Amino acid sequence: MNSPSSPLRVLIADDHEPTRADVRDVLSEDDRFDVCAVAADAAQAVRAAVRERPGVCLLDVRMPGNGVAAAWEITARLPQAKIVMLTVSEEDADLFAALRAGAHGYLLKTMNFKRLPDALAGVCSGEAAIQRTLVARVLDRFRGREPRWRGVVGSGTAGPRMTSREWEVLDLLAQRRSTAEIAEELVLSASAVRVHISSIVRKLEVADRAAAVALFQRTRTQT
Repeated sequence: MNSPSSPLRVLIADDHEPTRADVRDVLSEDDRFDVCAVAADAAQAVRAAVRERPGVCLLDVRMPGNGVAAAWEITARLPQAKIVMLTVSEEDADLFAALRAGAHGYLLKTMNFKRLPDALAGVCSGEAAIQRTLVARVLDRFRGREPRWRGVVGSGTAGPRMTSREWEVLDLLAQRRSTAEIAEELVLSASAVRVHISSIVRKLEVADRAAAVALFQRTRTQT
């Protein structure tokens, strides 16, 4: 990790070599940054992150092995690291998968790379780095989630609170998604999804997943 007086250590992971070179060049010209590692796929990115412990990981969404999967793994192992996605994808599925994985930024490769150093510095100062054209989508998604039912579900339960990931799994269960479909949507393994479902059932003090969904649907209609 970085000390306050040292350059910010950055990992660049992208399977497109010219992009890696362009990004490395623009960051290397800025004294605020030290490119500590480069990678061409998700597995290399995770290994390099664990080895080098960068302050910022700049990840391509669609590199081999899946950049979002790398973001999940790096966030789990290095919770202090900032994750910024750099991608050609403007698709909602990629954007929201990255944000769920803990990304602090989502930038498009169409941006002027000369603006990249300031964007990364901003992320490390607590700002979000997201393309202006995508901000409206994030706000629309947030407004449409209607999370008021969460308080109703938990209002009579004295036990532990459910995590945001568990709420996401429950929401998808209510949409009649299978375990495999939920795993694909949330970029998790099927076994991880089953662990979350077991936790949901326990925390809501119901018999099974069907009862958890029934409680979800019943309380949501009351809000």
